[in-house]
Amino acid sequence: MIRFIHTADIHFGMENYGRIDPDSGIHSRLLDFKKSFDVCVDYAIDHSVDLFVFAGDAYKTANPSPTQQKLLMQSFMRLYQAKIPVVIVVGNHDNPLSFGKANALDIFANLPIDGFYVFSKPEIQTIQTKSGPVQIVGIPWPNRHHLALNAAHALASATELTQHISESLAKIITTFAQKLDPALPAILVGHLTVSAGIFSGSEKRAVFGHDPILLPSQLAITPFDYVALGHLHRFQNVNPDGIIPIIYSGSIDRIDFGERKEKKGFCDVMIHEKYKTTFEHIEINTRPFIQIDVILNDSQDQTAQILEQLAKHEIHDAILKITYEIPSTSTDNVDIKQIQKYCTQAMYVVGILPIRTVQTRAHRDLLRQEMNLETLLHTYFNAQEPLKSRAENLTQKALHLDDIAHLYEKDETTET
Repeated sequence: MIRFIHTADIHFGMENYGRIDPDSGIHSRLLDFKKSFDVCVDYAIDHSVDLFVFAGDAYKTANPSPTQQKLLMQSFMRLYQAKIPVVIVVGNHDNPLSFGKANALDIFANLPIDGFYVFSKPEIQTIQTKSGPVQIVGIPWPNRHHLALNAAHALASATELTQHISESLAKIITTFAQKLDPALPAILVGHLTVSAGIFSGSEKRAVFGHDPILLPSQLAITPFDYVALGHLHRFQNVNPDGIIPIIYSGSIDRIDFGERKEKKGFCDVMIHEKYKTTFEHIEINTRPFIQIDVILNDSQDQTAQILEQLAKHEIHDAILKITYEIPSTSTDNVDIKQIQKYCTQAMYVVGILPIRTVQTRAHRDLLRQEMNLETLLHTYFNAQEPLKSRAENLTQKALHLDDIAHLYEKDETTET
């Protein structure tokens, strides 16, 4: 049996909410991510696993600070000292945009010690573990900037490049799979987007139309026993009915409020024998993100209504965001200082934000039904002399964006 840890998307440097810790001088969110990653490392050491698989996005950017690199090195070196081999696949956040530049994870491949296997390009490596050899096919984030420099693709559109990358990746994976020993355990490790994957929070807009996309059937091929993925931040199995699990371990901590309801953690995986793999998602107790949305009414004091809702939540040490919707006929009389005083027990307050909904979704739907949005758009563009010749094309694009907005609203309503 081969037992290993699968994790990804630790994003050291994600410092969008929080403050500087007075004792260490390090941002509180960086400390949060380091703490979560150390839970994962501790688990690997305590359970004496055979292998530690990291599927990309160690850092927020391709140029991490010395502090961020130091903290990651400390955690990885603990695995080395425990004699646990570490597989590292380079993610999109780790990848420099300029051709020829080293990435921040290449340092681990150049240390004068054994035990680190960094995949900066697609390749096969066989790793010796204390329980026997394991075949690894590593597929880092596909860097479109390299492909764009190829003369054959110099005039290709972004959509054509993305399609070509998807097709190339599928061929590479199939070719590598055919070269593996079918009798030995085999793991495909990639920082990739799979069509069946569910995006989290800001990911929905960040990757829409930009990521090369692969089908589950292009990954769940013999002789792989497990497909370990990074990139999407929600833990999920995108091949739930198949023999070969295709797993996103998810991020180890929350990136933004779009992930506030998701459980964060890593995967404990066991390959018992060929094509008999089990896995368990180990949840990490991370700092809570709490969003409180209050719809005010005129029947009682506005501040009291917000405080009443706050009292229903455990906000101690949390990252907190409050929104309150004011009736269109009312004045904003919320005592912000009183709300802030109550919220001092939270670790960080993102904002106390008023909302005035002038045009609701229902109003927009009514507009489309009674006034014909397509006609209105077409009339508007035709009335603008510089846009007149493109009126039809612009109208269709605007309608397409409106449809996408409806899909996001529907999805966010479902998540809420």
